[in-house]
Amino acid sequence: MALVLNEETRMVRDTALEFFRERSPITALRKLRDDNDADGFDRGLWRQMAELGWTGFLVSEDHGGSAFGVTGLGQVMEAAGRTLAATPLLSTALLGAGLLDLAGSADQKDEHLPPLVAGERLFALALEETSRHAPHHIATTAVRHGDGYRLTGQKRFVLDGHIADVLIVAARTSGTVDDHDGITLFLVAGDASGVTRTRTIMVDSRNAALVNLDGAPAEPLGPVGGGADLLDNVLDRARACLAAEMLGSSAEAFERAVQYLKDRKQFGVQIGTFQALKHRAAQMFCEIEVTRSAVVAALSALDDHANDAAALASLAKAKANDTIYLCGNEGVQMHGGIGMTDEHEIGFFMKRARVAQATFGDAAFHRDRYGRLMGY
Repeated sequence: MALVLNEETRMVRDTALEFFRERSPITALRKLRDDNDADGFDRGLWRQMAELGWTGFLVSEDHGGSAFGVTGLGQVMEAAGRTLAATPLLSTALLGAGLLDLAGSADQKDEHLPPLVAGERLFALALEETSRHAPHHIATTAVRHGDGYRLTGQKRFVLDGHIADVLIVAARTSGTVDDHDGITLFLVAGDASGVTRTRTIMVDSRNAALVNLDGAPAEPLGPVGGGADLLDNVLDRARACLAAEMLGSSAEAFERAVQYLKDRKQFGVQIGTFQALKHRAAQMFCEIEVTRSAVVAALSALDDHANDAAALASLAKAKANDTIYLCGNEGVQMHGGIGMTDEHEIGFFMKRARVAQATFGDAAFHRDRYGRLMGY
């Protein structure tokens, strides 16, 4: 398991940092929010990301990707986290591509992966059914209908759900709610009959949707009844890459706060010279560095298919949850009154923190999961 990045991965990171800094600063997110943009992201920017190859990092070369791996995608997401860039990276390049690559038939891969890699087709995973992350809590039903299935149920907080061309839906073909067995993944056209999608306005100004399924036609993705293991595999990738994004946001909030401590003066001196503020900044720095180690370890373990990859993914997400909470709060507080205003950008980091913390499991969820995986 590598704890440092190789030269090729560092090049991806540096390219991504420059790309998002120049083409998707926080002012871009503010404009999407203020304009109430129907898509919630910049399609032109997404096509540029596809041209850079980022959409194909989890896709084989046979279908137009590079199979560069989770570590590379994690570097892109860390860079995106620094400018809070709103993109379909998580929903499409990670969850969509990951599930299709793992579970798709030859025909499904041929149909969906090339346009996904080209940035022409968006995907969304319709999983959650409660207010908290519970990947095996599936009440949505799948019933045989001719050569396919019909799905009935409701999904919450579907990332990019209202703009997805294709939904990947977790539904139950057997068993009862919370059973590990009996979950099946399905492909559902976003505009299919029986599908109603309602955009959810999130506090971080990012895309999510409430999806209602009323007899929606669906095609199985992967083995019937074997969806839970597929979900666990891809969700761990998502947790590690989301932790990388949160690391980027935490580091940016910290650096902005430190710069403000150097610039702001009270009683004729820089407030950064106050010992209490030095201690708080030092704590943020230490937590960010520990989080960085946890994130790199998780990404590397997932690429290496290590036995402890799941545990490390939960460790990284739990640590990133705590760190972004700390840095988001401290960033606002160290800026004082101006930090509470919408005109200042530091508050966007605290808002993003609240949503990212809950996505794919909060700190309590992952501490519990880590303990169980380690046999405690």
